[in-house]
Amino acid sequence: MPDFTLLVLPGSYASSVAATLDMLRAAASLAPRLRLAPPTWRVLSPDGGPVNLGSGLWVDSAAMPQRLRRDPGTWVLPGLGTEDVETLMAALQRPQAQRLIQALSAHAALEGRIAASCSAVFMLQAAGLLAGRQVTTSWWLAPQLQQLEPRCKVDADRMICTDGLLCTAGAAFAQVDLMLHLLRQQFGVPLADAVSRVLLINGREAQAPFMVPALLASGDALVGQLLRRIEASLPQTPSVAALAQQLGLSTRTLSRRVHQATGKSTLALIHSVRLQRARLLIESSTLSIEEVAAQVGYEDATALRRLMRKLQGQAPSQLRKRSSLV
Repeated sequence: MPDFTLLVLPGSYASSVAATLDMLRAAASLAPRLRLAPPTWRVLSPDGGPVNLGSGLWVDSAAMPQRLRRDPGTWVLPGLGTEDVETLMAALQRPQAQRLIQALSAHAALEGRIAASCSAVFMLQAAGLLAGRQVTTSWWLAPQLQQLEPRCKVDADRMICTDGLLCTAGAAFAQVDLMLHLLRQQFGVPLADAVSRVLLINGREAQAPFMVPALLASGDALVGQLLRRIEASLPQTPSVAALAQQLGLSTRTLSRRVHQATGKSTLALIHSVRLQRARLLIESSTLSIEEVAAQVGYEDATALRRLMRKLQGQAPSQLRKRSSLV
């Protein structure tokens, strides 16, 4: 059995499929120089043959076997090429997707490893594999995944989550981070680092820096109104209780509505808005970090630095250095 099985459906993200194959080819080329066995892989689809990935691209594949046997390799699922929940739910009902979902369930029952990124994590939910697990997915889809499987913990801030034999990753280009993680896990740090250097890629730990708070509302008018109030009030953001009173709700009801729409607490949503504004100011102005902290409602720069490291995985100074190079 190969080390990796890439499973594709019509419409899978072409970039994710291509990145996976390019990284595996690079690893296979570099492994002998490091005196390591090269990784092996295959590409499968429910029907086999050419699979249209969208944008006029396609990949050749072999058909999934009718009868599964234990596979010690890792099954890898790229994102499904959908950006909203309605389209995603419809895609999961298609016959090919249903057959793949059944195969995932059977593979997991045989203690097989599975890795999925972006919207493909919803296939794991459909296969009944997420209960009791900590997982991640595209940050704007996280609340819907949490609603579909309340028994799991969806951590939208994370880029990669590993829980037992399941490994999940964030939005489409997190497929790169996922493959680096899998190579590091299964073939060691030297090979993963060599692939990273040759292809000029680097693993990222968090999705939080890329979140746009306004998109977290997921169409919820109340949460959209709340976000506008928070943004307009900076730097003097009202307390959670005051915001609830302004909206004519109890604190508990507001917290429930916010969590349903965003997967976050009300306080975490406030921090997201503050940090997004801080990030914009750091990257586009000459304000000092102390001045930026004051502009977004933090008492001092230390609090801003601490929260950015904790929630976004990087310090303000790193953003400023990067923006100065552009």
